[in-house]
Amino acid sequence: MDLGIKNKVAIVAASSKGLGKGVALGLAEEGVNLTICARGIEALEDTAEEIRSKAGVGVLPIQADVSNADDIKRVVSETLHKYSKLHILINNAGGPPLGYFADFSLEDWKRALGLNLLSTISFIKESIPHMRKQKWGRIVNITSVAVKQPIEGLILSNTSRAGVIGLTKTLSNEYAKDNILFNNVCPGRILTDRIIHLAETRAKNANMSVEEVLSSMEKDIPIGRIGKPKELADLVVFLSSERASYITGTTIQVDGGAVKGIY
Repeated sequence: MDLGIKNKVAIVAASSKGLGKGVALGLAEEGVNLTICARGIEALEDTAEEIRSKAGVGVLPIQADVSNADDIKRVVSETLHKYSKLHILINNAGGPPLGYFADFSLEDWKRALGLNLLSTISFIKESIPHMRKQKWGRIVNITSVAVKQPIEGLILSNTSRAGVIGLTKTLSNEYAKDNILFNNVCPGRILTDRIIHLAETRAKNANMSVEEVLSSMEKDIPIGRIGKPKELADLVVFLSSERASYITGTTIQVDGGAVKGIY
């Protein structure tokens, strides 16, 4: 299927590894020119070179912290300077620390909201004017299944990411007339550094091996295994495409059936 996005321009946040890298590779395979950003410059440049060699598209790597609004402005500005246009925005960020309500100070809450909610707001605010001019835009936010089924011990993530869902639904109505479509994709257990870190933490607390924790994570997934980054990336790429022209305001989990709720 031709997704109709060859030669379009995308920003993929937090894309030097993990889910962001998987999405960047998926978009590049469809002929999309990219800006990728992350805090670590070495991994970022390695990823940029890998994508160029595999897909032959333009890749602009920019070292940036998505919790810093000035960095976000710079990412969008440099993207426009290089490509002149911006069609697709993939909001993505790492998760805040594990813990329970009593574990965190007000400053911890502010950092979590800055990382997962305010970064999304900032990227959208900088990108929307350019999408409105061309009457075409796709904004996909990578959140977590925690927005549908809160995860024990992840109160910061449960709360900050839920705010993205309300934002997205509101903006999907506000900008539909401009052909700017907003959707959320919610990864369940996907084999990334974040899942490994969670497994290591739980293994230490429970006096188990990491392999035992990962195996236990698979037991309540109906498909019976932890997912691969590409399996999430395929949905994100589709929602970023011309073929998704009648889909907006949705929140879709990619979790092997783990979420038990109907909606």
